[in-house]
Amino acid sequence: MKVYQPAEDSELLLQVALEEVKASDVVLEVGTGSGFVANKIAGMCRAVVATDISPHAVREAKKRVKGSVEVIRTDLFSGLRRVFTLVLFNPPYLELESREKRGDWMDLAIDGGRGGVDVAIRFLERLDEVMVEDGRAILILSTLSDLERVERKCEELNYRIEVISRRKLFFEELRAYRISFSL
Repeated sequence: MKVYQPAEDSELLLQVALEEVKASDVVLEVGTGSGFVANKIAGMCRAVVATDISPHAVREAKKRVKGSVEVIRTDLFSGLRRVFTLVLFNPPYLELESREKRGDWMDLAIDGGRGGVDVAIRFLERLDEVMVEDGRAILILSTLSDLERVERKCEELNYRIEVISRRKLFFEELRAYRISFSL
C-alpha cells in the first residue's frame, strides 16, 4: 500500500466537509491521499483543488476524482495563492518511533512528528498564505496527539479554534476543529 486509504478520520473529514461546504466556496483539500473527500464534494462548490506530497497519492487521486478537481503535487500548499474560502486537512497525527517507520511515502501520510502535531503546526503557521480573511479551515486531530500544543499555536497566531464534531473509537477520539481568523 503506497497511498493512505480512507478510514474513520477520512470519514469524519468528509462528514464535516459536507456540512460546511457552500456553493460559493473555493475549496482546498491538503493531503488528499486517494482523493476520497475531494471527489465527494466536487460539484457542491465553485472549485476544488487537492494537494498531496506523495507522487503515488497524486497519481491515484487523479484517477479517482471528477474532472473538476485539480490535483497538485506539493508540500502542504506551497505555490498556491490566497483564494480559498474552505481549507480541509486530515494531517498525519501519530508520532512514529524510528522502528515503526518504513522509509517510504506512507511515513509522510502517518507520522505527524513530535507529539503527532508537527505537520499540523506547520499547516497552521502557513494557513494565512492560502485562506482568505473570512475563510475557515477544518482540521482533524486525535486525542492521541498533543492537542494543547495545537490550541496554543492557534492562540499565538490569533486563530479562533472550536471543536465541531467528534468520533469516538476504541482507543481514541477523533476531533474535527473549525479554525478561522479572529476578527
